[in-house]
Amino acid sequence: MIRRFIQSSIFLLLFTLGVQSQEIKTYNYDELKARLETQNDTTYIVNFWATWCKPCVDEMPEFVRFMKDHNGQKLKLLLVSLDFPNNAEKKLKAFIKEHNIKSEVVLLDDSRANYWINDISTEWSGSIPATLVFTNNTRSFHEGKYTYEDLKTVTNLK
Repeated sequence: MIRRFIQSSIFLLLFTLGVQSQEIKTYNYDELKARLETQNDTTYIVNFWATWCKPCVDEMPEFVRFMKDHNGQKLKLLLVSLDFPNNAEKKLKAFIKEHNIKSEVVLLDDSRANYWINDISTEWSGSIPATLVFTNNTRSFHEGKYTYEDLKTVTNLK
């Protein structure tokens, strides 16, 4: 009986820690922009996507595999969800778990889309998926799906 209680307690503790580690922060654009202007020796991939966007969902395994294969390198992936805020956290947590996403996921909740889309890239029509890749010296923007090979090319990683 005591053994079963201890096992159950450990399970509940681990389950609680797992749920807490999937907390999704909500940003307005001004808060996100500070992260898009980071200057150091890391390559940043910032993907704008949503769970309701089929091309976004289709490309997600490419990002997951790319990050797994390049673990330990100076590379960070930030997944910026454009899901509707009223039910996003529940949907995002389920999606993160289902797709085994280890990278940071944040929710962008800012109604000034006409402002922030153009601020991120004047090339961006607003459709998703869309990806910004930047380092200290370079900045590139791509509207549409990325493949694993595309990610290797844009980041100059093998």
